[in-house]
Amino acid sequence: MTGSFSGLVLPVISLEKAKGEMVRKGIHLFVALIPSFALINKTFTLILLVCGICLYTICEILTLKGVKVPLFYRIIGLANRERDKGKFALGPVTLGAGAALSILLFAPEAAFVAIYALAFGDGFASLAGRIMGRTRPAFLMGKSVEGSLACFLTVYLSALHVSHNWLFSLTVTVTATVVEALPLKDWDNIIIPLSAGYIASVFPSMLI
Repeated sequence: MTGSFSGLVLPVISLEKAKGEMVRKGIHLFVALIPSFALINKTFTLILLVCGICLYTICEILTLKGVKVPLFYRIIGLANRERDKGKFALGPVTLGAGAALSILLFAPEAAFVAIYALAFGDGFASLAGRIMGRTRPAFLMGKSVEGSLACFLTVYLSALHVSHNWLFSLTVTVTATVVEALPLKDWDNIIIPLSAGYIASVFPSMLI
């Protein structure tokens, strides 16, 4: 179903799906704070991420067994996509793992670039793709041009904010956008930040 606004045709999504998308993107955006926490205490931040992954895993398994964990059940019920209904949703695990690996493997500046690519690039790509995504050429393998453009813009701006170098930012952006366009499903939460962080580490002279 579609709706129009000022000549622009947009897909209409239900209120429940809209709430779920906002919850998912809210979690993605929260991840953007993790590099700042790591600057204060890297070890404690990593411990929190690992504990968060373990807690989520336990609660998700209990939910699948029919045990409704208070608060968790409601939040995850909203956040889970249709494809995850009735099975273990891997997204939050790979999201936490992607952030943890970025902190563990990269210098602080590169970790900022990596996690911002995950939080903003992947987050806004998914949101734009679901709300405005109408152009889906075969080479994007199901992804939308609108989502890829959103990824490109947000990764570029976030990388530029960290590096103040347009060429470095463009290199990171092209890498992250190409990876985001691949049909990786939940594994893009790991591959995107590691790819962006690797590029940032290869060209450290471009980071100030």
